[in-house]
Amino acid sequence: MNVAQIDKNELDIDLPNAKLAYTIIRSLLDGHEALSDLLVVMAHALDEDTTKALTMTGEWQKYLESKRELENTKAQIERLVEVLRSLEGDAPAE
Repeated sequence: MNVAQIDKNELDIDLPNAKLAYTIIRSLLDGHEALSDLLVVMAHALDEDTTKALTMTGEWQKYLESKRELENTKAQIERLVEVLRSLEGDAPAE
């Protein structure tokens, strides 16, 4: 099940833990983006033959697949934020 399919009435998580989960996910996404930026800088430092050889590896293909999946994850994060905001609206005032 992805976040877009979640009914907030069926959630088995409280708001503080939902926020913690979001924080962890956001941190992992930020780390992935920082690594991607670093790879771009490093790729510019390589000569053309080395870059071509690198892009032919399975590791590079896995990296590209990860980048594609990240785009889907970003959409799911946006939906999660909507759900969290909804939960905050339902939470009793402290």
